[in-house]
Amino acid sequence: MNNVPQIRFKGFTDAWEQRKLGEHVSLITKGTTPKNKSGEGTVNFIKVENIINGKILTTTKISEEENENYLKRSKLKEHDILFSIAGTLGRTAIVNKSVLPANTNQALAIIRGYNFDTYFLLTSLSGQIVIEYIRKNPTVGAQPNLSLEQIATLKIGSPKVEEQILIGSFFKQLDNLITLHKRKLDRLKELKKGYLQQMFPQVGESVPQVRFAKFTDSWKERKLEEILKYEQPTKYIVESTDYDNSYETPVLTAGQSFVLGYTNETNGIYNASSDNAVIIFDDFTTSSHYVDFSFKVKSSAMKLLTLKYNNDDFYFIYNAFKNITYIPQNHERHWISKFSEFKIFIPNTNEQKKLGNFFLNIDEQITIQQQKLDKLKQLKSAYLQKMFI
Repeated sequence: MNNVPQIRFKGFTDAWEQRKLGEHVSLITKGTTPKNKSGEGTVNFIKVENIINGKILTTTKISEEENENYLKRSKLKEHDILFSIAGTLGRTAIVNKSVLPANTNQALAIIRGYNFDTYFLLTSLSGQIVIEYIRKNPTVGAQPNLSLEQIATLKIGSPKVEEQILIGSFFKQLDNLITLHKRKLDRLKELKKGYLQQMFPQVGESVPQVRFAKFTDSWKERKLEEILKYEQPTKYIVESTDYDNSYETPVLTAGQSFVLGYTNETNGIYNASSDNAVIIFDDFTTSSHYVDFSFKVKSSAMKLLTLKYNNDDFYFIYNAFKNITYIPQNHERHWISKFSEFKIFIPNTNEQKKLGNFFLNIDEQITIQQQKLDKLKQLKSAYLQKMFI
């Protein structure tokens, strides 16, 4: 194995050492389930689901009594590293002073007293070597899990402490930048959510709370089937799922993943554009996406929705459509039986266009911010591969 990374800071040339984690930490342990499961108390109780993108988010609570007695073995300290060993494997986070006092359960290993730079070790534990180790070693039962013994034998490539500090600092700055861009994205999404609430009529009302100047007319109630027409996607279904990112035409689903891959098929393409947009609507889950580029689809379990009348503004209608609150109760097709009968309030054409352009501008900002965040994550992934062994 090559014991030097592809990219290094200037002045470092020594080969890295392979160190078993258990030989260079004073403690690898795990917690247990509290006796009192009420979630009441003053001590944070951290579970795997509380660790998102390397951060410890909202937690449940346990009592001081349990923290000091029954669970005293797994009381957390500042700078402890948490590493998930059950369920979703490999989530990591540093325990900062802000979350203390805190404790954890048996799904998280506690790594303490380590002979590594803190952020270097944290970053190492999210690298490709660890990902491969997890892939090859989990015990699969009711849920995937790793034992403490397996974690102890995990080998970490390690340079001298001076190089560790530089690498750790580099990735800490990169993670802080990713966090900053994530916050900007979240703020934009919350901003849009607030505008959707204020600029569309609430239940029992026919005008919104906030309007553009000079618009005073009441909005009119119309059924979705009076506004949108539907098309079955049968002739646009992809024949082969041998996707390749080098191909030109995206294959879409109306679900969360949206773009499933790319195809080189040239027949049966739905030719959408900014002037000929479409809503793809999952007939079973009711999720939907606005599409203004050409595509093919994966299955027939959707409807393709377009305007019935050109004087309506499509982007306004799309946002009014997305503003409908509905949770499917059964596994059934929804457009004809339910959604087409839903009623929404809409204003005159000029106000529609004003609102449509307003929300289009916000969505474009969200898209740009999402792209920046994705690029930073891709950059981090590339550096992880090239700056570690």
